[in-house]
Amino acid sequence: MDARSDRNAIPLAVDLDGTLIATDLLWEGLFILLKKNPLYIFLVPFWIAGGPARLKQAIAQRIDIDPASLPYREVLLCRLRTEHAEGRKIVLATGTPRKFADAIAAHLGIFDQVLATDGLANLTSGRKRASLIAAYGDGGFDYAGNSRHDLQVFDAARNAIVVAPDRHAARWLAAHGAETVPAPKPTLRTIVKMLRVHQWLKNSLIAVPMVLSHEYFNTDMIWECLLAFVSFSAVASAIYILNDFFDLALDRKHLTKRNRPFASGALSIPFGLGAIAVLLAIGIGTGLFLSPEFMAVLGGYMVVTTAYSLSFKRMLLVDVLTLAGLYTIRVLAGAAATGVDVSFWLLAFSIFFFLSLALVKRFVELRTTAIPPGERIAGRGYRTEDQEIVAQAGMASAFSSALVLALYMDSVAVRELYPHPWLIWPLAPIVLYLTMRVWILARRNEMHDDPVVFIIRDWRSQIVVLIGAVMLVIGGW
Repeated sequence: MDARSDRNAIPLAVDLDGTLIATDLLWEGLFILLKKNPLYIFLVPFWIAGGPARLKQAIAQRIDIDPASLPYREVLLCRLRTEHAEGRKIVLATGTPRKFADAIAAHLGIFDQVLATDGLANLTSGRKRASLIAAYGDGGFDYAGNSRHDLQVFDAARNAIVVAPDRHAARWLAAHGAETVPAPKPTLRTIVKMLRVHQWLKNSLIAVPMVLSHEYFNTDMIWECLLAFVSFSAVASAIYILNDFFDLALDRKHLTKRNRPFASGALSIPFGLGAIAVLLAIGIGTGLFLSPEFMAVLGGYMVVTTAYSLSFKRMLLVDVLTLAGLYTIRVLAGAAATGVDVSFWLLAFSIFFFLSLALVKRFVELRTTAIPPGERIAGRGYRTEDQEIVAQAGMASAFSSALVLALYMDSVAVRELYPHPWLIWPLAPIVLYLTMRVWILARRNEMHDDPVVFIIRDWRSQIVVLIGAVMLVIGGW
């Protein structure tokens, strides 16, 4: 008997979470369940008290997963397909609930047997080892795993295949030696993508009240703006991570979002939860150095963004109104941090301007998502036939923001603040240029899915904004 025949005579058992897929279905299932109904959070402690199997089964009974969208480890999956085609028996041995395991096995079509968690018997560690020994004998199978839960199974297997090992499996590997299937390790770029550092640019809106009050050289206000920026950026990143958890299935179906760290499996959900805790500590701790009013605005921001992630983003028009409000909240945060009063004019301009940009975001999604008429975009409240009304509303909001700005320029407040008010009149056409250009590029399918980030990064927009800023400064002298 040659080596290949000898190998094929021994079944290959494969773990699922962290091994065959670069994620953990228990965590994913929990967030799918909470997205379905956040009130389930009050039942989770009781399920946990009933043991791991009870928790897994409770989640599995209430949700479904999409096996086709999961982040499979392609190197291992290709090997399994090859060995299955050569006649080797492949066994899926997992602590995942049978409902999920059977769905994945049916999708892949390479497993001859599925061993999974049934009832209250959690098929991990010793139970998995006992099940495999009962089926194939001690040393009568090869086993691929990745974590501390697999160590007992490794010891009972003829050959161990350690896939993307955690620290416990890595220590076992160093002591015993075995075949390994490495996985790419997270880099600094992965962490930056997780934090969405580019989105921090939006928090520069915090400085708007200080700038409009002509306090450019007030060191106290500058320091307060910096603290507020750090606080908002840390909290925003924490909410972005939480949002990623709730949108894993949707992101994996998106052309670009599927490459996000959690959707791709580059980072684990427990790692993300730890990052959320650290970021919230930084954000809230920094905010405590500022006024109670700022902390109230920060708290409101956290509540609204969480509600947006859980529910508002799927509601027609409520989503874009919430986004416009979140941009305006940043302006309010800057006012609360520095003690500068915010005028009615600024708030009115902000709502219309940012509503237009939020509608651009939805318009781009409608243009780039291939769905049949009558069906809604996944996770949104819009259908393809809504494109025109969304565009019309967006352009109307853009012109409304320019109108508010024009009326403001003829107000008593401007004549009191600006010795040369005529110098700031070009701000109205500048706003029209920025918004109209964004909409034209969106219709050409040349727009980034976040227009605010586009404006901040686009060199033409940067020049126009710089001209407007110079006019504001000169007009105020």
